[in-house]
Amino acid sequence: MTIESLKNFGANIEEGLERCMGMEDFYLEMVELGLSDERFDTLGKVLESDNKDEAFETVHALKGVIGNLALTPLYETICEITEHLRAKDDIDYKPLYDKLLEQKKTIMEM
Repeated sequence: MTIESLKNFGANIEEGLERCMGMEDFYLEMVELGLSDERFDTLGKVLESDNKDEAFETVHALKGVIGNLALTPLYETICEITEHLRAKDDIDYKPLYDKLLEQKKTIMEM
């Protein structure tokens, strides 16, 4: 994973680096830590059990982590899930969750 590959993915590198005081290595380390957050797995489990309240709390926490890292495509997907859960929409969350995992995988494979 490099700054350039994240930029090509659509991350707002300038914003992410600003939050990490311009230190590229620190930013990349924070991205790796953010992507290894156990709440990605937890979200899948609580969505599967149709626990919308717990799923909302989980995805909202992820929204903060990923938002601070400025991983824009991932953040946008998380925001979409968050808003559906906030409204307690009775939809199939699996396609959105699968999209989120695919975006995460893409970044991790860089």
